[in-house]
Amino acid sequence: MDYVSIERHGRIAIVRFDRGDGRNTLSMEACRQLTRAARSFEDDPDVSAVVLTGTASVFSMGADLKDAELKRAREARFAESRLLMQTGGRMCRAWAEVEALTIVAVEGWCVGGAAALGVSCDLRVAGDSATFYVPEIERGMNLSWNAVPRLAHLVGPARAKRVAVLGEKLGAAGARDWGLVDEVAPAGGALAAAMAFAERAASLPPVQLRMIKQAVDAAVSALDRAVSHADYDQFSLATHSGDFAEGMASFAERRPPKYTGA
Repeated sequence: MDYVSIERHGRIAIVRFDRGDGRNTLSMEACRQLTRAARSFEDDPDVSAVVLTGTASVFSMGADLKDAELKRAREARFAESRLLMQTGGRMCRAWAEVEALTIVAVEGWCVGGAAALGVSCDLRVAGDSATFYVPEIERGMNLSWNAVPRLAHLVGPARAKRVAVLGEKLGAAGARDWGLVDEVAPAGGALAAAMAFAERAASLPPVQLRMIKQAVDAAVSALDRAVSHADYDQFSLATHSGDFAEGMASFAERRPPKYTGA
């Protein structure tokens, strides 16, 4: 099933992600489709801006914890599991490496892996009813998908810890104040506001736009891979812990977790 579609409007591409389930979660197959969408622009010099959006009511509720393929990946032998668990990180890296300007339009919830995807792009626009939430620690997981350095670059280390370590939720206005969001639009207006950024990008010299974007990225993120490579191994370790089992069980049973460091 296709969850991702691409529209072209001159030098602008709009990538829509919609699983049609009201939650728009990121299954492993959805991650692969989003990766292919990002990679499809690698050999296209005629795209100056790419707008990524979810549905009108929700960007994404994050990783699909009920995904049968994810369950099999966790239960596979270590070598196979480690490769499969890189799927989300590959998706985020693919979006970070798009040479055109990337703009995310967020309505409603943007949770966990969806937030990791959002910070992989250049700009973020949110409808004023949007909420950003990174609950990985509450499920006994680390924050992976290369999100930690990207989040810290945007909001600073202390606020990154409030988001990722303490699990604080951010509304659209708070996310803008912290630097996570670049512009807040009225509810339902995120895509239009993102398109305004895209149209500005499309009016500029395309090669120079790409060169300057690459220069900024290189200056800011030169050391990111020195730490983010450990994401996958941390995730494998965390998901074999007793606290991960407790986090998943308490989530399924809708009760407060009891963590012990096991």
